[in-house]
Amino acid sequence: MTVDTKYWTEAHATGGGRNGVASLKSGMLTVTMTSPKELGGSGAGHNPEELFALGYAACYLGAMRFAAQSEKLGTVPDDATVNAHVGIGPRSDGGFGLKVKLVVSMPGVEKDVAEKIAERGHFICPYSNATKGNIEVETEVA
Repeated sequence: MTVDTKYWTEAHATGGGRNGVASLKSGMLTVTMTSPKELGGSGAGHNPEELFALGYAACYLGAMRFAAQSEKLGTVPDDATVNAHVGIGPRSDGGFGLKVKLVVSMPGVEKDVAEKIAERGHFICPYSNATKGNIEVETEVA
């Protein structure tokens, strides 16, 4: 599979990685990074899992809108939401791994239609494509 890249962004991390500073090259966002208390850190800043959750939620919502429109599945309402829950912990075979749960809400859309839109959203979303087969991703249509 090849990707015809249309956009690149660049971020820079300094310090201790999980305990340092991360920023976009554009200067539009700088984040103080700290490990969460559950992983022995102070929890006083942000962590990569939070940033991943933000990105996945926004990207997946956009992908569902695109899928619904392009495949004529219906309309994703303006008040639709995606809550991305991202967890981290030790893997049974070593190292650390992630788990994701996406909770989708599409008020006013019949559940079977919302589920089809959510399913097709995974086909479109680059986060879903990147995680497929690598991270357990559960999707719940509320």
